[in-house]
Order: sequence, then C-alpha cells, then structure tokens
Amino acid sequence: MKFGLFTSAQANSGDLGPETGQGFRDYLDFNVAAERLGFVSSFSVEHHFTGWNQVSATLMLLTALAMRTTRLRLGSAVMVLPWHNPVLLAEQAATLDLISGGRLDLGIGKGYRHSEFKGFQIAPEEAEARFDEALEVMVRAFTERDRFSHRGRFWRFEDIVVEPPPAQKPHPPLWVAAGSAASIRRAAARGFNLILDQYAAPELIAERIALFKAERKAHGLSFDPMQVAVARQLYVAEDEADRVAALERQAAYTRRTVEVSRPPADPPASRVRTCSLMPIKQAVPRNMLCLARRISFTRSSNSCGKPARIMCCSQSRVGWRSCSVSRARSCPHSPALPLRRRRPNECSR
Repeated sequence: MKFGLFTSAQANSGDLGPETGQGFRDYLDFNVAAERLGFVSSFSVEHHFTGWNQVSATLMLLTALAMRTTRLRLGSAVMVLPWHNPVLLAEQAATLDLISGGRLDLGIGKGYRHSEFKGFQIAPEEAEARFDEALEVMVRAFTERDRFSHRGRFWRFEDIVVEPPPAQKPHPPLWVAAGSAASIRRAAARGFNLILDQYAAPELIAERIALFKAERKAHGLSFDPMQVAVARQLYVAEDEADRVAALERQAAYTRRTVEVSRPPADPPASRVRTCSLMPIKQAVPRNMLCLARRISFTRSSNSCGKPARIMCCSQSRVGWRSCSVSRARSCPHSPALPLRRRRPNECSR
C-alpha cells in the first residue's frame, strides 16, 4: 500500500481572490511538502464553470508541479475527453510526460457534471461516443510515428504526425474512474488502471478490486495492485471542535458538488451523473444528494479526528487492507492551510 494525494486546487486562497493565483501557489507548495514526506503521487481534478475557481487547466498546473518535484507521480483525475480536441490534448500530455521525466498518470473520463455539459453545449448522450473516438485518436497519436489521417463522427484530421512522443511507452498509464460491475469489466478489458470512489464501503471496495483482478486475468492481462486507486477523505483534527467543523465543511462541499452535477429539473434525491466508463444515467452512490445532506453520511465516508482515532477506525474496517491502491486530495476549501491542518481525501496506493 502506498499513499498519495487527490487534489482539487483553487485559484483563490482564504481572503486572497482568484486574481492573485495564491491558491495555485499553495497547491504547489503543498505537493512539494508531500513529496518530501514520502507521498508517491498527486492526482488533480479538471472542472469548469463552477463559480468557485476550481482548477480548469489541469495539465498546465501539473507541468508547473513537475518543475518543482523529482519523484512525485503527476496524475489527472480526470481529463474529460469530450471537452478536448484529442490531438491537442495528446500533445500537451506528451509534453508534460517529457518534462516530468515520465511521471504522468493520465486519468481520463466522460464527464458527469450537468453544468459542464450545458456550458460546452455537448449532449450527455454523446459522452460515451465522444470518449471512445477521442481515446482512439489519442492512442494513435501517442504510438504512431508515421503520419495518419482520421475521419470520425466528431473529429477529422488529415495527414498528421503528433509531436512530441511521450516519455513512457507505449504511452502514459491510462486511469479511469469506475464503480458498476459493467464499467469495471470494461476498464479491465481495455487495460486501464482503476480509480475507485471515496464513498463505497470497504466491503464493496474489496469486491470491486476482486472483480477487476479476475476480469484482467480473463483477458490475458496481468494484475498489479498498483493498478488500483482507492480514494478516502482524511482530516487530522486538533480537537473535537475542529473535527466537527471539518465534517460540516465537507458535507457542505459534497452538497455543492452534487448540485452542479445534476440537471436543474431533477428532484433533490436525484442520482449524480458518473464519469469515465459508466453509462451516463448510472450513479454511484445512488441518491447521493439526499445522503450528502446528512452529516452521518459525511462521517461514514471520512476519516476525521486525531491520529489515534483515525488509525483505530481504519484498522477496524473490514476489507480496508485489501484496498491496495489509493490516492488522496487536499482540502478544496482551504488551500492556504499549513500541511498539518490540511485535510487530504487520503488514499493509499
């Protein structure tokens, strides 16, 4: 089991507005400290049109991080393929892979937030087809050094050679988020690495890892525990009041995230659209918005408290040790907090 970060950087920081960019600088400092402490990786989200300054140019931010680190693996979780020209995205990813010395982990997905589908004027029903076509183009861009042409439903390219090639061969590891049995099977069959969500119970996480392992073997692919990431939120609190306040902040953050994810016409208990290989109308967990309004849900899906309490709760969870890969993210609300007070959505990888 190895540990990393799953981050949601913001341009603002405390009282400093987004025009200062201080939140991004805090993010870089935080990750530099994490590498020094032995964390092995850092994954960052990509989001648009949130209204709270979430990172949108993810690969650019990871490139800045590559220049300040030497060992930390740099991951996207995830680049939403329907939003991007696949050739330009392949060029940017390959450039980052070269600058970092082959440290890119490329997480890719289909998108799940209604606000982003609306903003980009892309029909959610097209997400899977756009994902598949973009992925086909990107893999060719990474692996073919001869010129090629592509004529698809959404993209057309004529007589191109995509430069530069990536450092990792045949291309950077591809990661997808998946939760349903069908989506996990598809991820395994296509040779992707797997990102599991931060809400499922340990018993369910263990079942999903077992399914992924069996499916890879069924397709003649080897299984390495480092091909699976399990996200878990973690906050080291100084006292009980700090712990309660952290749980309340996380519950509010979850509510806000779900609100931008669902169409306005959906009832409050509506399902959240999921990313990556899941069908666009399937959600994990179901009725998440209703659950997110209850502080008990936030308590059950977080490790929050003093170190002794966190260790005791983690060791008592059935199946925890079978979650052989996970990552973590830093607190999206308070990027300026020093490392000892930051609440990573902590995972082990």
